[in-house]
Amino acid sequence: MISLHQVDYAVGGAHLLHGISIQFNPGEVVALLGANGAGKSTLLRLIAGELRPVRGEVRWGGRPLAALGLKELAARRGVLAQQGQIGFPMEAGEVVALGRAPHGDSHLQARALAAAAMRRTGTGHLDARLAPTLSGGELQRVQAARVLTQIDGVSGGRALLLDEPVSALDPCHQHRLLQLAVEEATRGAAVLCVLHDLNLAARYATRVVALERGRIVEDGSPGEVLRPDLLARLFRVDAEVHSLPSYPWPIVVTRGPLESTNEHDGGHG
Repeated sequence: MISLHQVDYAVGGAHLLHGISIQFNPGEVVALLGANGAGKSTLLRLIAGELRPVRGEVRWGGRPLAALGLKELAARRGVLAQQGQIGFPMEAGEVVALGRAPHGDSHLQARALAAAAMRRTGTGHLDARLAPTLSGGELQRVQAARVLTQIDGVSGGRALLLDEPVSALDPCHQHRLLQLAVEEATRGAAVLCVLHDLNLAARYATRVVALERGRIVEDGSPGEVLRPDLLARLFRVDAEVHSLPSYPWPIVVTRGPLESTNEHDGGHG
C-alpha cells in the first residue's frame, strides 16, 4: 500500500536518508528500529506527507503521495507524534473528535466515534477533562484515541504512523496500545511504529526494519533482525537474545554499553 522508491532527504546540508526503497503492506505491524538520529522519525514524516523527499518518490496505493490532496491523506493516515502537548483548554473528548475533521462528520457523529475510541484506549473517564490537566501518559492515550478515530471506517487503504507511542506510558498501557495497533493491522491497516523497546518490538511487530545513518540495513521478522551482532552494531550495546518454548518471541537482554561506545557515533534525522 505504501512504497518508497530511491528516496533521499536532506535539510540544512545534512543528508538524513539515503536511497530508501521499501514497501509497507496492509495487515503488517512494522517496527522501525535504530539508534538516535538513524532517520526513523524522518522516514515516518516522509510517509505521512509532512516532509517531501529531495529525490525519489513516496507512493500510496500506487499513486504519488504528492498527488493526494491534504484532505484525502488526512483521512487515510493517523499520525501519533512523539510530542502531543496541547496548551489550550480543550476537553479530551473534543481532542479525540478532531480526528473526524477530514471526513466531514457531524459533531454528533464525531463524538460518538470518539467515545468508542476512548473506550478502546481506556480513556473514557477523561472525556470532560481539559487537555492541559492530563498527565503525559493520559494525554498520549487520548491522542492514540484521536488517531484511531481518524482512520475508523476508512476503506481503500489506511495507515497508523506511530512515533515512539509508548514512551510516556506505564508497562500495562504500553502493551494495551500496541495490542490496539495489532487489532488495527488485523482490520487491514498498515501500522508503522518507531520503537526503542526491543522486547516490545519482538512481541508485537510482524516485521522489523532497522536503520543506520539514514539507510536500511535489515528488514525481516523479529527473529531474523534482533540478533546480538546487529544490536551491537546499531546501538553499541552488549546484548543476548534468548527464546523460550512458552514464549514464541525473542527475548532481548542488554548488559550495558560496549566499551568502544563513542557518544558521537550514530546518524542523523
